[in-house]
Amino acid sequence: MSLRTARKNIVNRAVMIALAATSVTSVQAVAEEGAEEVERIAVTGSRINRTDIESASPVTVISSDFITKSGFTSVQEILSMQPAAAGMSLGSTSNNGSGGSATVNLRGMGVQRTLVLLNGRRMVASGTGADSSVDLNTIPVSMIQTIEILKDGASAVYGSDAIAGVVNIITKKDFQGTEITADGSITDKGDGESGGFSLLHGRDFAGGNLVVGAQYSNRGEIIQSDRDFVPAGESSFVPGGSLGGMVPDGEGGFVPREESYDYTDDSYAQTPNELLSLFTNFNSEIADDTELSVEFMYTRRESNQQMAPQPASIDLDTSLLDDNYTDQFKDENGVLPEELEYRRRMTDAGPRIYGQETDTYRASVGLTGYLSNDSQWDMSATYGRNDSKDSVGNSIHAGNMEKSIYNHQDDWFSGDPMSNDFLASEGVMYTEQNEGGNEQFILAAGYSGVNEHDIGYAVGVESRFESGYYTPDLITQAGESTAAQQDPTEGNYSVQSIYGEISVPVTDSFTVEAATRYDNYSTFGGAATWKLGATYSITDGLMFRAVAATGFRAPSVSELYGGNSGSFDYLTDPWDNEQDSQILVNYTSDADLKPEESESFTAGVVWEITEGLSTTMDYWQFDITNAISRVNVQNEMNKCFGDDLVACDTIGITPGGDLSEMTSTLTNIGQQNTSGIDWNVSYTAGMFKVMFDTTYLLEFEEDGISYEGTIGGNMGGYSQLKSNLTVSADLTEDVNLLYTANYIQGMDGDGYTTDDVIYHNVSAAYHINDAWQVTGGIKNLFDTEPEEVPDGNDMNTVPNIYDVVGRTFFVNTSYKF
Repeated sequence: MSLRTARKNIVNRAVMIALAATSVTSVQAVAEEGAEEVERIAVTGSRINRTDIESASPVTVISSDFITKSGFTSVQEILSMQPAAAGMSLGSTSNNGSGGSATVNLRGMGVQRTLVLLNGRRMVASGTGADSSVDLNTIPVSMIQTIEILKDGASAVYGSDAIAGVVNIITKKDFQGTEITADGSITDKGDGESGGFSLLHGRDFAGGNLVVGAQYSNRGEIIQSDRDFVPAGESSFVPGGSLGGMVPDGEGGFVPREESYDYTDDSYAQTPNELLSLFTNFNSEIADDTELSVEFMYTRRESNQQMAPQPASIDLDTSLLDDNYTDQFKDENGVLPEELEYRRRMTDAGPRIYGQETDTYRASVGLTGYLSNDSQWDMSATYGRNDSKDSVGNSIHAGNMEKSIYNHQDDWFSGDPMSNDFLASEGVMYTEQNEGGNEQFILAAGYSGVNEHDIGYAVGVESRFESGYYTPDLITQAGESTAAQQDPTEGNYSVQSIYGEISVPVTDSFTVEAATRYDNYSTFGGAATWKLGATYSITDGLMFRAVAATGFRAPSVSELYGGNSGSFDYLTDPWDNEQDSQILVNYTSDADLKPEESESFTAGVVWEITEGLSTTMDYWQFDITNAISRVNVQNEMNKCFGDDLVACDTIGITPGGDLSEMTSTLTNIGQQNTSGIDWNVSYTAGMFKVMFDTTYLLEFEEDGISYEGTIGGNMGGYSQLKSNLTVSADLTEDVNLLYTANYIQGMDGDGYTTDDVIYHNVSAAYHINDAWQVTGGIKNLFDTEPEEVPDGNDMNTVPNIYDVVGRTFFVNTSYKF
């Protein structure tokens, strides 16, 4: 028997106890007699394999069993339920501007500051091109064994992006047999039908274990107006058109506009997507003490979003308009303005259909060698690529629309509908076509071990290349679309890294951990980070822990090389000059951006109070300087309205409220400070397993503005108290009941307050026999509606904070043979 095989045959009982205690838990320390014989395992947040599962850093583990019983069908849905998630992220209910992607936002510090790993190695950025975050849709749920969430800074271990924490997704390995799974769900309103199936097969092959799998899923759409809580939209862009704020009277003249357009009839509350994933893992001992691992994953995503027909705004030259249409716009002196704004909701073209087709590939090959002195070496190569094509159907060509208006004034100013054929023949409507992609290549090598004094160590090197591009439609680039103008993005960078880590047991109960890393970027130069932690065991069941660390985040391709792009943001015009709450802001990037810098500190206690009852409590604090961010446009507008001329210049507006050149530039002037407390309680008694997990936000300040306990359409939600309660009951060996409750404390907005919200979810799992299991349940049992957020980013709320889908029934079944 080889050394590696012998190690694998010694089961780590400590891990089993911790994971069996509850499906979702903070990792607990369990003292075991003879621990020196327990297999050393990898723990997220460290390069050193260890015998215990409790390091100085807090880690939450989510099991595949809990995922199945909860009816989760996406990684984003799983992570968004965590109390540590806050701020704004993208998901199935992000209809406006999501590009179909799904992201995670730990601590509310920004999706770009949470590092996503797959089996301890980086995932390629993925989405619709030049992305700075991972699209969680690319990771099929059926291949997941566990999800580990590291909730402190880890740049000294993993490098850039791990400022707020790390999400490490562990896939199924050493799998034997064949498992077929099918799932489906529908809301109690009869919409949002979703379903899918997966096939997983594992067998011994070529001296190792081969796992292959496939997953298909199809998520159905929900229309916003089909939810009672969604108020009718009130847009000044009306189907009949308006000139100078006046609408046609049907007799060749114009009268003041009194009606508005309800855009909720055409917009999605839940966006449809179709996913196909193929994946494989192969692990084999190619020599007595050398192991080969091969991973491959491919995901195809086809997704859609639908929004109301394009709101078109054209500034018309009044000298080219017929007098009978312009006479009433003359002032008391008979002077006609040089321009009049023509607005029209282009219902004749149809709703805007956003579509994405993305292909994401990832392949990783690794070699690990196990030496007789309890040390090991490893080498790996990882390649990732993401290609995308996205389109916007029924887009409007502003230049051709303006020409058509001059040539057919009676048609455009009549207030009557126009035919789709007429708009097509005039070149007014077209399909916008864009493409983009991301690429990543990583070479890594490391050496780690434990000496005779039980001092653990790890050293390694890494070389990484990242590139990305996004090419908008030529009409969009030229600014000829009625949508916002956008320039192309393209660029790349490389980084070479070296790191070291050590764990020293000063005494039997006191251990010190330290790590350092140096990264050299082709774009800005070098960045050094460090981490220092310690654990102190008072008794076998009581341990204190603390970690202090520095971190950084390198600017992404889009932040460095992104062209100017427009964004219609939900803002309040203090001058009341704008007719709509969506106001155009020009976003710009900067090739000279420097990395963000951070400092983090966590300190807490792990206490096994008695058999079956344990708790952890951790205080955490993160401070970011030189943050790559944009100024708060709303705040600068308000200050400019209050005669702060510096604020006016900062965003390119005038003291009189001319917002036509409003600009938000990326700079290194941002700052974030946040702190809070995480508390976890786990209790097991007989058939019952109970877990309570909560986060209390003490502070969240960005650029001098405090956001703790607040909510808004641009920032998302920063509830001061978020909690999850999980109660599992094994009624028999074959029947399990699961109840979960998700609590969100009320928040304050701009002139309004939201109430506390609790979502209740129930499910039951039944093992028909050893091979066949059926699970069914209800999400949002009491059909709790989202809180009203008047300045929300969609549906008069914030969809990534509150459930806008409603009560949903789900069922899944699996058969293994």
